[in-house]
Amino acid sequence: MPKLTKRTVDALQVKDKDYFLWDSELPGFGVRVMPSGRKGYLIQYRDDGRRTRRKGLGKHGVVTADEARTEARLQLAAISQGSNPAEEKRRRAMASTVDTLCELFMRDHVTHRCKPSTQKEYRRNIDLFIIPALGRCKVEDVTRAQVAALHARYHDKPYQANRTLGVLSIMFNLAEVWGLRPDGSNPCRHVRKYAEKKRERFLNSNELERLGATLTELEASGEESQAAIDAIRLLILTGCRLGEIQTLKWEYIQGDSIWLPDSKTGAKRVYLGGAALEVLGAIKRLPDNPYVIAGTKPGAHLTDMQKPWRRIRAKAGLPDLRIHDLRHSFASSAVGMGESLPMIGKLLGHSQVQTTARYAHLADDPMKAAADRVSAKISISMTPRRHR
Repeated sequence: MPKLTKRTVDALQVKDKDYFLWDSELPGFGVRVMPSGRKGYLIQYRDDGRRTRRKGLGKHGVVTADEARTEARLQLAAISQGSNPAEEKRRRAMASTVDTLCELFMRDHVTHRCKPSTQKEYRRNIDLFIIPALGRCKVEDVTRAQVAALHARYHDKPYQANRTLGVLSIMFNLAEVWGLRPDGSNPCRHVRKYAEKKRERFLNSNELERLGATLTELEASGEESQAAIDAIRLLILTGCRLGEIQTLKWEYIQGDSIWLPDSKTGAKRVYLGGAALEVLGAIKRLPDNPYVIAGTKPGAHLTDMQKPWRRIRAKAGLPDLRIHDLRHSFASSAVGMGESLPMIGKLLGHSQVQTTARYAHLADDPMKAAADRVSAKISISMTPRRHR
């Protein structure tokens, strides 16, 4: 076995079958000569299973013998430390692309761990934003720069940009768990979210009066379904989320409270005031329908609240009011009456104190009013009687 040089490789004769010539100085380094006349450098080694593996280093003439030798020495040294370049090449060729990771994520994680509304939102982010931008990329090749570019593309929609970043981050964390990326390589790390301005819309007393009058008028005229009207009344009187009222079953009502076995924050109890109990008491139970807010289909709950809500808010002169703002209005009313933030958090079923803290500034109004009353009382007491 001679040392492989340009001269020795050039001199190799073509035969009817492939054959190999191995280097005399570097074990495992060789050249393969094919019947076509093609000559290519390669290394040969044994993997952990003691199977013989080969990996090409380049075509003779494109890669010089010295260049191939240098690369062979590096790769053989890595193999001695546990590397397997042939397997890595095969795995890379079969490595999942982002679009296949998305489907794996939806099938094996989201379907089993997320609520239907969350599943729908993840699917939307994947189909509209993630796959069009990164779908064809290999999972292991996605860089922080690519993620940052996708995030920045929607800078004018900070909420959407941040939600997409959040979905990507969960996916790449799972990619590490599933062995598709090295540990600690999540490309979403250090990509800063945009500041989001939380929408704060609360009904004042005049608006509450208008909404109440509109519901009473529509109930009398029969222009809107009784189920939709009942749902809105329960939303404003309990502070519940829309999904909690839509899927409320009669069996969940226990005396003066509701026991929800599942909600956004897990199982929780909702305490009912007299007004809410009065609304519930007026709702007719339908045979063979377990839901309080019954839909048009037998045994089903009302699924579409957006269309009737748009008509109701327009008639009440509240075109910018969202259904979720009814929950905010419940909280703002509680703050205005002097209820503490921890108490409001319990009423709303918040799992984190920070969520309720968004209402803290609303406490300024009753505090100012109290300060006015106290200071006025003191001022009167300090004023000489003849000047009162």
